Amino acid sequence: MLAVDFPLHFDQRGRTAVTNEDEHIREMIEQFLFTNNGERVNRPDFGSGLLQLVFAPNSAELAATLQFTIQAGLQRWLGDVLDVLGLEVTSQDSTLRVQVQYRVKRSGEVRSAEFLRSPT
Repeated sequence: MLAVDFPLHFDQRGRTAVTNEDEHIREMIEQFLFTNNGERVNRPDFGSGLLQLVFAPNSAELAATLQFTIQAGLQRWLGDVLDVLGLEVTSQDSTLRVQVQYRVKRSGEVRSAEFLRSPT
């Protein structure tokens, strides 16, 4: 299965770039993580709000709160595509690191992805 690549761009032939299913699922997780609530008109509660918290005082409590809300959001918005097996949110200095381990429902394959964000 091919899907539109994210972010939207054109390939060498001038056509809309596409990607495979595994990369598309990773991109959907990234879109959820780095979309702020209210940013999408037809889905105002889509997103984790992670970008808003990059500038908040970093603490273990912030990481724990994010871990809970991200896991719930992934289950809600991407639960038909994947099962979250593990999620770890860590904060170090001004950087948030999100590590997600998930099972692709269609193939049963276990994958992991890491996402980093800092205020720079």
